[in-house]
Amino acid sequence: MRRSHRIVRHGAATALFVLALASAADVRAQDPSDPVTPPRPFLPIPTAAQLDWQRDELRLFVHFGVNTFSDREWGTGSEDPASFVPRDLDPAQWARVAARNGFRAIVLTAKHHDGFALWPTRYSRHSVASSPWLDGRGDVVESLALAVRAHGLKLGLYLSPWDRHEPSYGDGEAYNAFYLGQLRELLTHYGRVHEVWFDGAKGEDARDMEYDFAAYWATVRQLQPEAVIFSDAGPDVRWIGNEAGFAGETNWSTYDRSKVGVGMHGIQAYLNTGERGAPDWTPGECDVSIRPGWFYHPQERPKTLARLLEIYYGSVGRNCLLLLNVPPNPAGRFDEADVAALDSLGAAVRTVFGRNLAEGATVEASSVRGASPRFGGDATLDADPDTFWASDPGAEGHALTYRFAEPVRFNVVRLQEPVHLGQRVAAYRVEAWVDGSWREIARGTTVGHKKLDRLPGPVTTTAMRVTVDDALETPLLSEFGLHFDPWAPGATP
Repeated sequence: MRRSHRIVRHGAATALFVLALASAADVRAQDPSDPVTPPRPFLPIPTAAQLDWQRDELRLFVHFGVNTFSDREWGTGSEDPASFVPRDLDPAQWARVAARNGFRAIVLTAKHHDGFALWPTRYSRHSVASSPWLDGRGDVVESLALAVRAHGLKLGLYLSPWDRHEPSYGDGEAYNAFYLGQLRELLTHYGRVHEVWFDGAKGEDARDMEYDFAAYWATVRQLQPEAVIFSDAGPDVRWIGNEAGFAGETNWSTYDRSKVGVGMHGIQAYLNTGERGAPDWTPGECDVSIRPGWFYHPQERPKTLARLLEIYYGSVGRNCLLLLNVPPNPAGRFDEADVAALDSLGAAVRTVFGRNLAEGATVEASSVRGASPRFGGDATLDADPDTFWASDPGAEGHALTYRFAEPVRFNVVRLQEPVHLGQRVAAYRVEAWVDGSWREIARGTTVGHKKLDRLPGPVTTTAMRVTVDDALETPLLSEFGLHFDPWAPGATP
């Protein structure tokens, strides 16, 4: 395989460094005068890779390939590689735009359903090696891998199981060997990969083919053990059941993997909500395109800021990660209109959530685990997802009351659980002190990593109360926030 150089894997060294820092922090946190033990995890709980993925909250998807030049969504597999000629390919631009707007990773369609490989694979001539682009010496995957690392981002890769070009497709033994060969190339030549994306998309005219997902996933585990694996069936991250970017109002990070399969019909509603008390930790990922199509089409326009914010609240604000697709144009760059839309979204998120209006409040807890200050209500205002309020296991009610020295005006309420100890909250309500009495302003079910309640109008108050009415285990809350969103329907200056 021709390439200018290889990117060295460094995941193990990084992991050891992180573990050393964590151990040092644990030592510093020890206080012999406070022997109260932390709550036991409520199983299942996320792996380190799943937790890292969830805390990213925003990742970009990039659909790029021969479809970009043919103006198609699904290629036929018969496209001439000579059509792939990006005159100004610039993954560094993709990475710059992503990084400045809070996106933490870019997932690339290394091969879509048309079978055209964006790297010089040894297993097929249907790739960039047969393109006149850079005289057949180009490698989009390598260019992106270098760009994301230069900008402090992570790399993800999508390798379509459905391949409309490969002659062996339909022959289970031969095609699975072919696919595993390509997967191994991607996982061994481009450094650390943080997410590997699989789906079951297949046209009605596709030949019968049984994908060996068990072998695919085992290969990822062997070669990129720190990567999360995405599909309808996880095993690490699940599809949310639609391509609109919205999770269910109730969204458990748990479900039962034995009930689902990649490409299985009739499971969308189950994927959208997960299942209370289910055995597998498999949080949802909301994928949606910034344009109507997944690939670039010159006649399409990006979504408005209002729509992108709705998607943000319906994904990140419902215990999901938002994977927002931005398709490069035939030049190989993000279109100026898409860049403007991303910049607007990034600026809006920073404006709304850059300040917690509840900061400085006095916090009263209905109970605290062992009366320990480490588990008191103040922990919900310290902007640290690893610290938390823990209600006492024997308490009958579970509530936090926040009192402010001056009136606070807001229209967004933020709640977060310390999901490294599991997902517990099943029902909650939020009240504000208005005109001398408590008035309910929001009610919900699950919280998970983050729940954002966008209110129908602004509320001004000097006190707030959050009550957990139902939980699978003694409730814990890591963060409470109040924010003002000037773009919200009903917001006033």
